[in-house]
Amino acid sequence: MRPVLFLLTTTPALIAQTMPTERQVLAMGTRFSLRLETGGRAEEAALAEVARIEAACSTWRPDSAWSRLNAAQGEAVALDPEWISLLTRVQSWSRATSGAFDPVLRALMQAWGIRQGGRVPDGAELAAARTASGSALLQLDEIRGTARLSHPHAGLEEGGFLKGYALDAARLAAQREGSTSGLLDLGGQILVWGTALPVDVAHPRQRQWALLRIVLANASLSTSGCSERGRHLLDPRTGKPCPDWGAVSVVCPSALDADVLSTALYVMGPDQGLAWAEAHRFAAVFMPHQGPLQMTTAFRAFNPTHF
Repeated sequence: MRPVLFLLTTTPALIAQTMPTERQVLAMGTRFSLRLETGGRAEEAALAEVARIEAACSTWRPDSAWSRLNAAQGEAVALDPEWISLLTRVQSWSRATSGAFDPVLRALMQAWGIRQGGRVPDGAELAAARTASGSALLQLDEIRGTARLSHPHAGLEEGGFLKGYALDAARLAAQREGSTSGLLDLGGQILVWGTALPVDVAHPRQRQWALLRIVLANASLSTSGCSERGRHLLDPRTGKPCPDWGAVSVVCPSALDADVLSTALYVMGPDQGLAWAEAHRFAAVFMPHQGPLQMTTAFRAFNPTHF
């Protein structure tokens, strides 16, 4: 999930009073921005945590633990308990969303050339990629501390959840160093704690136009859509790219959950996604290219301001 669909709006006085330090770096292939009410060790701790997670889990890095798992061709690979726990959590989200979210999509990503600018696989190639995809292929053994992908061509794809996990970890690292208020923005996904801040949710195609504004406090706001990178989001249930119908934003206390859910709800689409989010009491707003905004009851509770 890479689209940057947020316009952060805070008054200069508020920033000066509560978050005097601001820093931007490149991380996980995108921009990582930090605003903390205290800098120093808290800032460095947050940056180090994101770098640690990227080094261990990014499949863009051939030396990462997850790249080794992808290259193991069906053999078990030892993983730290932290990564076993994370993969267990995201695997449970795959089941909860009936496969709309899935972390084992590497074969399908390769078939469609998502990281190479796009291509269209033939029927046989797509069928083979679907056989090598799906969360059920990921076998986790907490006792032995191992993970195994039961198909030799299966692989993890972290794009729908690792940034959210990194945001949660960075916040905890900053808090351990005394940060009681802050804002983190990793590739467009925002996490705020302590001081509440107004955030503008932008038009899915015209990012300079704000559609609505909410006040975010002790929560993360994540958006998924196709306006930035074309039809790069795949539906794990069909193995095909999702239609470019608009965008969806989700607010959750956990950045990981927000990251996962924005992906899953986009895959479900505005009708099924709205019904699912409402039934499970998640805060989500659906922004179709055609038609009005649709919000769940939990999202309306933020009393959004419309533009």
